[in-house]
Amino acid sequence: MKLSIVSAALVCFLCVVGFGGGGALKSGSAGTAAQGGQAPKDEYKLSTDSKKDKAKSLPVTFSHVNHSTKNYSIDGTKQIACVECHHTDQPAAEAAKHPPLKTAYPADRTVTLTAETAKDPKTPDVDNCRACHAQAGDKPKLLAENPKVTYEGDTDPTVLDNEEAYHRNCNSCHDQAVEARKGLKIPTSQECLKCHTGQ
Repeated sequence: MKLSIVSAALVCFLCVVGFGGGGALKSGSAGTAAQGGQAPKDEYKLSTDSKKDKAKSLPVTFSHVNHSTKNYSIDGTKQIACVECHHTDQPAAEAAKHPPLKTAYPADRTVTLTAETAKDPKTPDVDNCRACHAQAGDKPKLLAENPKVTYEGDTDPTVLDNEEAYHRNCNSCHDQAVEARKGLKIPTSQECLKCHTGQ
């Protein structure tokens, strides 16, 4: 049981933790191991090197193990699929079903990342968020520039730098969960300091 929990936690953590360099998750026959052979932690500190006002951008403690092993889906009935955060870790045809997302990495990817497929050494590595969504002013490792998307109802494209990508992903999921499950006690996009605690 512990091995399956650790494996599930490991396969999904890099997009959400994206605070490091361009490290990749490596697949292996005995499960998965992070680059350098380090096991994933249950919690990660996000926003530790924010380029914004430090008083407003306090670090966020993120529980990857909870988000990857508990019933944290929007309706609260199932676990979050790995590709809900690791959106590039599925074939392009699948990613295109969830606009505005459209990118698969690698481009010829044929397998969707799950806790099971991550155990297969043929499954492509998982890069962290900053591999594509660098901090504002920085160049991402895998792209010429940070992705841009024009959201429905907007006329100008939004640059999906690291901060924008995190906030859109985390906030939209939390806001939808609170809307779907009245009385749910999780931070929303209007309660910044409930996540940005500095703890």
